[in-house]
Amino acid sequence: MTSSRLGITWQLSDSHGWGIFGLNLALNLVKRGEPTPLLFTEPQLSEIPPALLPFADEQRQIQTQVLDPAGGNTVKVGGVTVLHALANGFRCRDAIRGGTDIGFIFYEHGGIDDEAKTRAGTYDRILAGSSWNRDYARAHGIENIEFVSQGVDIGLFKPGPPSTAYRDRFAIFSGGKLEIRKGQDLVVAAFKIFHARHPEAILVTSWRNAWPESAKGMSASVHIGAEPETDADGEVDIRRWATENGVAPDAFIDLGWVPNTQMAAILRDMDVALFPNRCEGGTNLVAMEAMATGVPCVLSANTGHMDIINGENSFVLADQHQISANGSETEMWRESQVDEIVAHLEAVYTDREAAHLRAKAGADFMNDLSWANQTERLLDAIADLI
Repeated sequence: MTSSRLGITWQLSDSHGWGIFGLNLALNLVKRGEPTPLLFTEPQLSEIPPALLPFADEQRQIQTQVLDPAGGNTVKVGGVTVLHALANGFRCRDAIRGGTDIGFIFYEHGGIDDEAKTRAGTYDRILAGSSWNRDYARAHGIENIEFVSQGVDIGLFKPGPPSTAYRDRFAIFSGGKLEIRKGQDLVVAAFKIFHARHPEAILVTSWRNAWPESAKGMSASVHIGAEPETDADGEVDIRRWATENGVAPDAFIDLGWVPNTQMAAILRDMDVALFPNRCEGGTNLVAMEAMATGVPCVLSANTGHMDIINGENSFVLADQHQISANGSETEMWRESQVDEIVAHLEAVYTDREAAHLRAKAGADFMNDLSWANQTERLLDAIADLI
C-alpha cells in the first residue's frame, strides 16, 4: 500500500444512505490505521465522533486553502487515492481528481449509452453497491467494475428486547424515502387489506425524502389515488398522503426525520419490516439494518436485494413482474404483487415462532456484513491501485 490517504468526496452524515456509508467508512479507516480518510466535504452531523475531529478540522483547511480558490474548476490532488460518489449514468458529483480515481455507484436506471461508458472509463476502477449493478454494467461494456456491498453497524443494529410502545399492536415497519422506486404505494395497498383483517395492525414509517420532487413519481402507480404533496415547509406531507390513500389515521405513524443512531431501538419494536422495492442499486441499507436488528423482513426478489436474500433469512416476494418496456431507463425495475405481500404478512402474524427463526437467520447473515468487514473488502478490491 503506497497511498496513506483515501479521499472521500461526498458528505458524511447520519441521516441518509450515502452519508451513513461515508461516515462508517471513515470511522473504520481511522480504526484500522492506514489509509486514513481525507474528507473533501464538511460533515453534516449533530455531533462529530471524537475519532473524526482531526479530519473534520483538516477538511475545513482544505476547503479554504485548496477547494475555494479553484473557483469551480477541477481540483487536482496529487498522490492521493480519491473515492467519488457517482450518480446514474456514471456522472460525477464533484470536481476533484486524485492521483488515482475510484468511482462508487448505486444506480437504479438503465440505458447505459456511449457517454456513460466514456465517463466510466475515466476512473481507474469503479465499485458497485450490488452484484446486479456490476453484472448489468459489464453486460453493457463496462469492464472496470467490481462489487462491494455496504455494511451494517452490528454494534448498534443487533437483536434486543423491545419496549412497550406497541405492546397491543402488530407493528409493520416500512423505511426508505418516499418515491415509486421504493414501493410505498404497494405497502399502502397491502396494509389496507391486512388492517381490515387485523385492526390492531399499525404501519410505522420512515419515509422522509430530502428531494420532494422525486416523490411525485408516485403518480404513475395504479395502487393509489392521491399523489404526495408538500406542506408549508416544503416537506412531503407523509401522513396526509397515507390517509388520503385509505390508511386509517389511528393505524399510521410517521416517524419524521430520525438519526441513524436512534433507528435500532425503533426497529426492535417492530413485528415485521416490509420492503417491496422495485429497484435497489445497492443492498438496501435500511433493510440490512432491520435484518441485523432481528426483525422478520419481507423483501422483493430483485436487483440489489438479491445479495442479502439466501432463502432462509427473510420472506421473499418471488412473483416479480417487469413494469416497463425493454429499453427504457426502468427496464430493470420489477414489481411485487400485493396479494403475495399480504400473504407474507399473514405468515408472520400467524406463526411468530417461525418468523422469529427466519429473523434470527437474517441477523446472523448480517454479522458477516459489518462495516469493519466491508471496509476491508473495499480496500481489497482496490489494493492494486493504492
